[in-house]
Amino acid sequence: MKNYISLIAVFFLLACQQNSSSLKLLYSFPKKLKEVSGISYAQQTNLIWALEDSGNPNTIYGLNSSGAIVKTITIENTNNIDWEDITNDKEGNLYIGDFGNNENTRKDLCIYKIDKKALKNNSTIPVYKISFAYPEQKEFPPKKKELFYDVEGFFEFKNNFYLFTKNRSKGFDGTASVYKIPNSPGFHQAKLIGKFKTCEDYNHCVITSAAMSPDGSKVVVLNHDKIWLFENFKNENFLNGTKTAFALNHFSQKEAICFKNNDVLYIADEKSKKAGGDVYEVSIKKLKSKP
Repeated sequence: MKNYISLIAVFFLLACQQNSSSLKLLYSFPKKLKEVSGISYAQQTNLIWALEDSGNPNTIYGLNSSGAIVKTITIENTNNIDWEDITNDKEGNLYIGDFGNNENTRKDLCIYKIDKKALKNNSTIPVYKISFAYPEQKEFPPKKKELFYDVEGFFEFKNNFYLFTKNRSKGFDGTASVYKIPNSPGFHQAKLIGKFKTCEDYNHCVITSAAMSPDGSKVVVLNHDKIWLFENFKNENFLNGTKTAFALNHFSQKEAICFKNNDVLYIADEKSKKAGGDVYEVSIKKLKSKP
């Protein structure tokens, strides 16, 4: 009888989460895409471009509004060491962030530029490669309490990239760093431009993706059950703007976020057992209007 009651309680909790969720489910990814780590929306073609992380092909996928893969492009002369995010610039060129660094041991962090004109092809070579390092990192790996150099989210803004770190340190306190890297080929030292705190529970506070609105007025960062919104800032001073946390009332392994327009966001989670592997939509205006 106790087991029966417990089972009812689990279903009740799941139902409450679904009913109170701020997210609108759009579709599930095709079965072949089990580890989506980044998405970017192309307004010109109404496609979501997706990629998967380490252990998967060096390939990007274009999905239509129904979630069907309508374009598959192999990115030649690259290896998917740990592709963690994908973003675009104002012209529609794509950028692949190969900067996943779970153990903080990598010395080959990079970003690849993909020409928008090549997105009609079945394969392409990057226009160029941007390599970088963190000048603050002196050891590979650093001490467990200094595992600050993993990244899963970035965006391009005014010919620069902005990377938001995933803090993997022992004694996690929610601190995330923001680094700036020029959008130009060759090797660069990443410039630390600021830090901010989310919260102190790793599962609820670690950053998994980031995006900027098309008009450059909003920045969002994502974790498993909430987003942080930065607005009312000037130039690149995102962290000096108004910061608001919005609970999504939906917990899953959310790995990717991008803007559809200046209000609507797309969010994707990774497939985990029988849950996840979906694409959702959420409106910032609606999040703000909730009590």
